[in-house]
Amino acid sequence: MFKPLDYPNLLLVVSFFTFWFAAWIGGAFRRRRKQSSEEEYPEEFRFILGAVLTLLGLIIGFTFSMSVSRYDLRKNYEEQEANAIGTEYVRADLLPPADAAKVQALLKTYLDQRILQYKARSPRKVRQLDAHIAQLQSEMWSAVAKSSAGQPSPVMALAVAGMNDVLNAQGYTQAAWWNRIPTAAWVVMIAISIFCNLLVGYATHGKNAFLFLVLPVALSISLFLIADIDSPRGGLIRVRPQNLESVAESLH
Repeated sequence: MFKPLDYPNLLLVVSFFTFWFAAWIGGAFRRRRKQSSEEEYPEEFRFILGAVLTLLGLIIGFTFSMSVSRYDLRKNYEEQEANAIGTEYVRADLLPPADAAKVQALLKTYLDQRILQYKARSPRKVRQLDAHIAQLQSEMWSAVAKSSAGQPSPVMALAVAGMNDVLNAQGYTQAAWWNRIPTAAWVVMIAISIFCNLLVGYATHGKNAFLFLVLPVALSISLFLIADIDSPRGGLIRVRPQNLESVAESLH
């Protein structure tokens, strides 16, 4: 399914031309009324323009804060997942030698697949990695559960608990990647942006072409930055699996 918000560059271009066209409509409406460029605007118009621009600034700031918090959450879960895998690799030594070697080999393969999933962009590649990771998780859990069932002890319980942490960490990471800015917030922000450009286009008609473009450029760049941070795979600002890569280097 095509999701425009996963393509910040496309959003940048489309939003700029949308806002510019809205400003042009505002200027055209003023030309139609045949008002002089030197005519003073009524107090009500200046009040409404200031209020709407202030509201837009608050909404953009709030939405930007939402995107940054979600980005930080993805980074934290990547660190937790790396710690969980590294800890379970060490705890696997508590299992019988044959089972320990099997679990550690599976953990190495699982770690490599998780790193690839962080870097993947193609939906098809992501689906393939998801299927492989799910299979590896099932194999790892079966190996640990079978070994602990044959020799139940508090020591074996540590290995089982560590594998449970590995599986939970991946689930928390996936949930953080799905936790995006609500569509309703985007609709409200874009709608108010269009209204602001209409008003600014009405106010700056015939004065300066630079003023006519300032707000569309500023708003489109702001939306691009928010979408870029909020998109786990489509943006330029993405979570790099540096902790997972560090654990992989130490294990290999």
